[in-house]
Amino acid sequence: MSAEAHTSTEYIKHHLQNLTYGQLPAGYERADGEVLQASTWTLAHSVQEAKDMGFWAINLDTMGFSIMLGALFLFLFGRAARAAASETSAGVPGGWRNFVEWVVEFIDSSVRGSFTARNPLVAPLALTIFIWVFLMNLMDLVPIDWIPGLAGLLGLPYFKIVPTTDPNATFGMSLVVFALVLYYSVKMKGVGGFVGELTLQPFGKWGMPANLLLEGVNLIAKPVSLALRLFGNMYAGEMIFILIAIMFSGGAVLALTGGVLQWAWAVFHILIITLQAFIFMTLTIVYLDMAHQEHH
Repeated sequence: MSAEAHTSTEYIKHHLQNLTYGQLPAGYERADGEVLQASTWTLAHSVQEAKDMGFWAINLDTMGFSIMLGALFLFLFGRAARAAASETSAGVPGGWRNFVEWVVEFIDSSVRGSFTARNPLVAPLALTIFIWVFLMNLMDLVPIDWIPGLAGLLGLPYFKIVPTTDPNATFGMSLVVFALVLYYSVKMKGVGGFVGELTLQPFGKWGMPANLLLEGVNLIAKPVSLALRLFGNMYAGEMIFILIAIMFSGGAVLALTGGVLQWAWAVFHILIITLQAFIFMTLTIVYLDMAHQEHH
């Protein structure tokens, strides 16, 4: 889909819609007038269809790119690890191996600076989160019409390539972090200690209802803020790229202006991409450190 062939509103809606696969109930009337005779699993061909598919619908583009980028991360870093462990790698390491070692040292120093307990899981988890989120964010620098345009030629109605602009992805990652926080809170402090933190602080046993309310909100806010911060920043960045792309259909002057803005925003967006990955990683480390600390 190009900005020239559709109105600006249609163009924006199209680029913000995921490729959704889900179930439509029997008797459902599609936008083209077709009435389904039976319950049908299908691709959504409109925003409304995607909404009507409900909770169990899957955003295929988000899942596909998330898995693909995760596999790419494992392959590239695994290759560097094998090269470092190989006896034939003696001597001056190559550029990629140097880069990977620098990233690992950076993550290790970040963990040492923010995590005061001992847990062999935290550093690998921090590395995985940082690189994986960074790679997913990095897809936002691919021109927004290239891959969706190719997908359109293959008959796919929608195709988003930035997984972190989908709240399902960001909430999925944050809920995994939240589950680890709960697990280590109970493991390190016991059920009684964890419940005591929620009910006895900061006002003591006589302020138990207020304690539970304040601590409960504080606990639930962790995964919500973690997910929404990443989603909001990446979604806003994608929206700006879409709005700039619309300028290319407004004549030579607007197209030239759009090209300059596209380049300038892409350069600035590199900082946002990296910063959001770093923040997600750092907050994960901090939350896990809090889970390991026993408050008195």
